[in-house]
Amino acid sequence: MTRSILILGGTADARILAGRLAEDSGYRILLSMAGRTLSPVEQPVPMRSGGFGGAARLADFIRSEGFDILVDATHPYAARISANAVEAARLADIPLVALSRPVWQHQLGDRWQSVDTIEQAVAALGDESRRVFLALGRQELLPFEAAHRHSYLIRSVDPVEPPLKVPDARYITARGPFALDDEIRMLEENRIETVVSKNSGGSASYGKIEAARRLGLPVIMIERPRTLGVARLKGTTVSDIATALTAIRHQLSLFENRGE
Repeated sequence: MTRSILILGGTADARILAGRLAEDSGYRILLSMAGRTLSPVEQPVPMRSGGFGGAARLADFIRSEGFDILVDATHPYAARISANAVEAARLADIPLVALSRPVWQHQLGDRWQSVDTIEQAVAALGDESRRVFLALGRQELLPFEAAHRHSYLIRSVDPVEPPLKVPDARYITARGPFALDDEIRMLEENRIETVVSKNSGGSASYGKIEAARRLGLPVIMIERPRTLGVARLKGTTVSDIATALTAIRHQLSLFENRGE
């Protein structure tokens, strides 16, 4: 019997997971993307783009399309989507598997200043002019207009349009992963004094964090938001793709046995 899997994606992990699941002909897979990236990479399975309009409508979609399991493989900072996934799985009465990369851990030599929000990161830059590398999504940059005394180097997957209303900002449009040597070179050539980053976890974007450590640069680290857990549901949270595959297969087997 074919089992239907809905993956909420938008990350490299989601794409890899979908490709691994697609190797099994017994699965029908749909990968759903929020649609915020202007030029998304090619996906290995059928996909849809755009939001659902909340948990209730996501649950309606799950029921109408006959999905057997929901997989949350969204970005670690997509707190609202993850909360909707928990509630939608409950409403639709299907299992949920959440794939969440482990956070980066502070290492010897790191000079991190942890904050909870973008606005706190802006405030942490202080009053003295700095050369700042912003490694954030284009939709998260607007608050930095309030700190116009700094010089910014901004890297994002999509072009920043319109550009920030600050006197000095340069832009790099690029998609990771980024090699450590390239990150060190970029920081040195642009005479960066401070890095602002989210604690996204994973290896694809860790190069800038290690580069900052090697160069002795401070990092303003925006920590992850608190999200609703999935332990109370018929599901689990996993930290890597291999474990996610095992959890999905296990939850599907339990779900199938429940219907017998």
